[in-house]
Amino acid sequence: MDTSARRQSLSLESWRVFRIVSEFVEGVETLSQLGPAVSVFGSARLSPSHPHYALAEQCGKLLVQKGFAVITGGGPGIMEAANKGAREAGGTSVGLNIVLPMEQNPNPWQNIDLEFRYFFVRKVMFVKYAKGFIIFPGGFGTMDELFEALTLMQTLKIEPFPVVLVGRDFWNGLLDWFRATLRDEYKTVSPEDFDLFMVTDSVEEAVQFVWESSVGERLVAPKLPRFERDREERQTGDGTRGGVKHRRIPGDGAHDPAI
Repeated sequence: MDTSARRQSLSLESWRVFRIVSEFVEGVETLSQLGPAVSVFGSARLSPSHPHYALAEQCGKLLVQKGFAVITGGGPGIMEAANKGAREAGGTSVGLNIVLPMEQNPNPWQNIDLEFRYFFVRKVMFVKYAKGFIIFPGGFGTMDELFEALTLMQTLKIEPFPVVLVGRDFWNGLLDWFRATLRDEYKTVSPEDFDLFMVTDSVEEAVQFVWESSVGERLVAPKLPRFERDREERQTGDGTRGGVKHRRIPGDGAHDPAI
């Protein structure tokens, strides 16, 4: 690549940063006005005839009745069902739509809709403005959201909130593997990490768990170390803790043996 082409490429990279920032700004400005909300996840591929579609629709209605807005990915399937339930119950129905070559056709049940080009920006919005996650059967995208939340809570980067997996038949095989392989054989997770989520077949139980946690009647993951707001979190107010810096900054005393 010649110098001119390289310079143009670097310029485009810089402008891409502004596009990313613009998505963050629009998301924050819109969702910061939302009030208490719950993010509902699940497959775009489950049709309205699937039993979990009806459960997700009921879940949306119950969440609105408890005073929550409902946030989904804005697409069809489970997302559509939860948005529909929330909208028909007279609540706030939010869709965080992602621009994709396939599958993501925005559903018509959103009264607040945002469009994202970048998955990682969208994932921040799901976590930052939710009092809990309710997760129905889904594919890689659903698993991505699940593991994002579990990682942030396990590492104490965010304060633990309810994560509820709906549908034992769907989730039990994965959870059995968690226990046998991750916990018992390889010991890559701890027994108390299983307190980061609950599994149920009842959307009433799922919504009740999230509500009780939001009003302080139930503690999430009581066996884990508690999330304590540190100085960095208090200063930034972004909801995430700081920690040990991995880079040594000249003049910060890192090389001083007395420190």
